[in-house]
Amino acid sequence: MTRSSIAILALSAFALAACESEAERQADATEDRLEQQAAQSATAAGDEIAALGLTERQLLDADLVAADGSELGDVEQVRRDASGAVTALLVEVEDSEPDRYVEIPLTGLTVTQGGGLSDADVQTSMTAQDLAALPDATIGPI
Repeated sequence: MTRSSIAILALSAFALAACESEAERQADATEDRLEQQAAQSATAAGDEIAALGLTERQLLDADLVAADGSELGDVEQVRRDASGAVTALLVEVEDSEPDRYVEIPLTGLTVTQGGGLSDADVQTSMTAQDLAALPDATIGPI
């Protein structure tokens, strides 16, 4: 194989790797929109306790963990009812491909110490299998 052939193959491989499918672009756009909405909501909520003794920002920094401490997902959004009370957490399920989101009601959730000094995690009695059985969450405006 000539050097020019190797260079062309290398460039072709790079170009293919840089391409994203439409589904991947939509998933990225959804995740970006969720993060933007969550950041705006957390800023508006400020330092007020939202649920479980945590502020909205602290909830958004939390992981959802099982009783054994294994990570089940990342809290992506705090869901509120019409009165502004927190009713559920929108969680991106760990290792889901494409990204999958489920709603976890606050009932039965507790706060545990996370990996960092000031980190908190949200613990559930649910397992990864329980989360997999939940319906996909509706993704829309807050």
